[in-house]
Amino acid sequence: MQRKAYATGVTTGIAALLAALLAGCSGGSQDHGPTDNANPGDTARATSAAQPGKYRTLPEACAAVQHDSLDDLLPGIREITDPEQRDRAYQGDATLTYDTDRKVGCRWKVESTGKTDHLLVDFERVVSYDSTVSDDSQAGQLYATRQTAADLPAPAPTTAAPTSSGAPSATSSPTGTASAPPPASSSASSSGSSPGSPGTAPVDLQPRVLDDLGDEAYIDDKLSSSGSTAEQRTVTVVFRTSNVIVTIQYDEQPTTVGMVPDSEEMQDRARKLAGALDDTLAG
Repeated sequence: MQRKAYATGVTTGIAALLAALLAGCSGGSQDHGPTDNANPGDTARATSAAQPGKYRTLPEACAAVQHDSLDDLLPGIREITDPEQRDRAYQGDATLTYDTDRKVGCRWKVESTGKTDHLLVDFERVVSYDSTVSDDSQAGQLYATRQTAADLPAPAPTTAAPTSSGAPSATSSPTGTASAPPPASSSASSSGSSPGSPGTAPVDLQPRVLDDLGDEAYIDDKLSSSGSTAEQRTVTVVFRTSNVIVTIQYDEQPTTVGMVPDSEEMQDRARKLAGALDDTLAG
């Protein structure tokens, strides 16, 4: 009789344990609250993820510059009499790249009577790998870094100096002394000095920020020489449109010592090309 009582007790205990387990499973299936691994912020972050940039591809760099622009920037092309050589000069040479959707460029080098001209055009598409930072913002940060590295001079004062009659007739020069306003046709090349040199460059030819190109832009202008060789001028225009940064580097070196490339002329040519490339991106 004692054996039978023990068996009954064991059976009753097992039944109670199974009932408790079933009750626990049933309660869990009805609990719709967050689990320990759930993060309430995940959904919010997913909906507020930064948007991709406007541009997903880049133009073909060597084909982006029209022939009339190359004629203007590289006048030696028009001096080439052989049609095949002239066509080859127009084509340029693509720069090395490992991803044409991210970075492309093209170079041209043409000799002409009395000088050699170089032109580099570079397109870079910026992509952010941070879901909280947009491609445009990432491109803006990269552009800002390059503008800072260019070390543009502070804008020169333009306050007019009063005359004896009280009427302003002269502008303040970068050295802080009153000087007559430079004529519209003057340029830094007349003195052979860099456009950033105090007292020599008209204010509107100094390296500076441009407010009429892309989302943001700047122009740099440097004059350099190497020993007894002729001075080389390099004009650089960098601008950003959405998540694409465009760089134009335009160099000119005379073959005769003492000759200085004209700053105003080179800046005008480079800015004109930059405007055309900006229109190409916008289109």
